[in-house]
Amino acid sequence: MLVSIGQKAREAGVASTPLKGAALHELGLYAAGDRPMADIDLLVRPADAERMAALLVSSGFRQSGETWKERIFTAIDETAPAELGEHSNNSVKIELHERICEKLPWRLTDVSESIFPVQPCPGLNTYPSNGSLMRHLLLHAAGSMAFQGLRILQLHDIALLSARMSETDWNEIVTSNPRGARMWWAFPPLELMARYYESSVPARVLAALHDECSHFLRARAMRKSLVEASYSYLWVKALPGIEWSQSIFEMLGYAASRVRPEAKHIAYRERVAKTEVWAKQDQWSSMSQSRRILRWLTSRQTRPTTMHAISAALARRD
Repeated sequence: MLVSIGQKAREAGVASTPLKGAALHELGLYAAGDRPMADIDLLVRPADAERMAALLVSSGFRQSGETWKERIFTAIDETAPAELGEHSNNSVKIELHERICEKLPWRLTDVSESIFPVQPCPGLNTYPSNGSLMRHLLLHAAGSMAFQGLRILQLHDIALLSARMSETDWNEIVTSNPRGARMWWAFPPLELMARYYESSVPARVLAALHDECSHFLRARAMRKSLVEASYSYLWVKALPGIEWSQSIFEMLGYAASRVRPEAKHIAYRERVAKTEVWAKQDQWSSMSQSRRILRWLTSRQTRPTTMHAISAALARRD
């Protein structure tokens, strides 16, 4: 599929970069079938986004959704997804990105300029370097940690790539450059990976990122286990990831956004409640904001995604 899209992009004069899992496969860090992939992420310059979208439509996809991060394309002949996890029979989605960013936890942290190829060519391009790929993996993991959605697969990706990194690659991580930005958010995911894997991260890199990270975030992150940073954490929190805020102003803005979400976020919730299997099985997903607040104040609310996985696992055991 990706080869075909790349060929069409080359013919159309559109430059794109396959991200994360596809890039790791290209590096040979995974063999075919080793790493589950529910979607293929593609990065294009904003000026090329509409042409790439049209190309995907002509390739048998339709735009089925859009978030603040990406536009989601699913196959027109999409098969019904498996009820639990990623399955080989599931249709693969395409997620089209115009930038690489995460909300940490309210402000957008953007590293796009360190991910775009320096001199892109029509068709499929690679990351500028392994350091650039690592920067993206760490930011993606940070965004997941902030909202307790980290997957062990993300740490595994970081561990495998770290073993392939050269001194020059690591220097990109710890040295400011015009294409990059201060990596205050990189220490928590890299430190967590080093706790669970035999790490090949140089001590100087961890030390440098340790110093870039705020004391509050660093202290909270170093006390968290993988369970607490992932969907394994059972309970809904009022202000997940508030420690990722970089100022009192950001904390207040984030708290306000949790109490009164934007209309786009409410619309996204409603769409998820109607389309995702895990969301359909719990009243929380379809509750109004006022009822959510009341429920949270009067009882402990379990996370629907977590309970769905637990219920499915127990059902399989029987």
